[in-house]
Amino acid sequence: MMGGMPRFRPKTLALAVTALAFHVDTLLYYLLVPLLPAYARELRLNQMEVGILFGSYAVALLLATVPLAVLTDRFGRRRPMLWGLAGLGVTTLVFAFSHQFWLLVLARTLQGVAGAATWLPGMALLADHFPSGERGRAMGTAFAAANLGVLAGPPLSGFLAQQAGPSAPFLLGAVLVALDAAGRAFLLPEVAAAPGPRLPFRQLLANPVVRLFSGAMTLGSGLWALLESMLPLDMDRRLGLSATGIGLCFAAAALSHTFTSPLMGRLSDRAGRLPVLRIGLVLAALLLPLPALLPKAWMVVGAMMALGATASFLMSPCSPAVADQVERLGSQSFASAFSILNLAYAVGMMVGPLAGGALVEGLGLPMALGVSGLGFGAFLLATRGFSG
Repeated sequence: MMGGMPRFRPKTLALAVTALAFHVDTLLYYLLVPLLPAYARELRLNQMEVGILFGSYAVALLLATVPLAVLTDRFGRRRPMLWGLAGLGVTTLVFAFSHQFWLLVLARTLQGVAGAATWLPGMALLADHFPSGERGRAMGTAFAAANLGVLAGPPLSGFLAQQAGPSAPFLLGAVLVALDAAGRAFLLPEVAAAPGPRLPFRQLLANPVVRLFSGAMTLGSGLWALLESMLPLDMDRRLGLSATGIGLCFAAAALSHTFTSPLMGRLSDRAGRLPVLRIGLVLAALLLPLPALLPKAWMVVGAMMALGATASFLMSPCSPAVADQVERLGSQSFASAFSILNLAYAVGMMVGPLAGGALVEGLGLPMALGVSGLGFGAFLLATRGFSG
């Protein structure tokens, strides 16, 4: 104890600041989603231009991930998070007041860079402060905060835009950025780099456990992307669900993922990363076809909630497992390792819809989801020979 403050205060602050940063970053990302039709009408954008506006974030995130990981491991966690915050503030104000397409694309691109400067240092900060036996719970809690941004962003943006105009969501975003700024600037703890080598990417990629859990992260993100791209049309045609009904189905999955993510992280702390991952792979193989087979909407909601929990089994152990490997190699190059997971996540987001679309064209949706489930089962076989 020092000055009446408990010893665990830096750890608690690290989790609180990181969770807030992840929540604000994700919420700001999703504020744009319901406003895309209005931007398209006002600026007379075609479908390609809308795709460029929306996709520029992912391109920037991919390009910025590795450089920011290197900077984070070299200069510490605090400075890159503050750099990212500055970018986030600028992009939010540009979206609030700009009516030029090129400025919006530039802002969305800068938002992607700011996202990399939030997530990589944030995850590394948690790895710094939480030992192996607590990392899964801490990282799962931060992911849950991000998922709340996914849930709140679109409906909040739509409501504010309807009531107060299209700038209103981003003005609220600016207020949240200011709150985030206070947390990052005044509460964010910094950990001095411990002696140890900086691990090159080649060495990280040569580690079989890092490769295994990076593959699992690709499957987890691909699962979400597959469902989001394939199921809405089926829900509309087969079940007659409205846009609101479809949104509620996915909201149920997101809620389930949000609440189970910290639980699966904690379970991985206690039972091991690999057993939790294996349960997720089995569940994915069994449950993935269900939303396209069940005849009632309420049954589909139940299946979507089960798949939301399945995503937690798949993804929650990945970050702490990779952090454990970095620590076992005597290093604190956590950001570099997490950049590999970021890239794996992005690959899943891109490949999932493409592979799923090709399978649906050739086999139909139920069979396509069944074949995708077999892919998860095949990955389960790849975990043989690993322990822990």
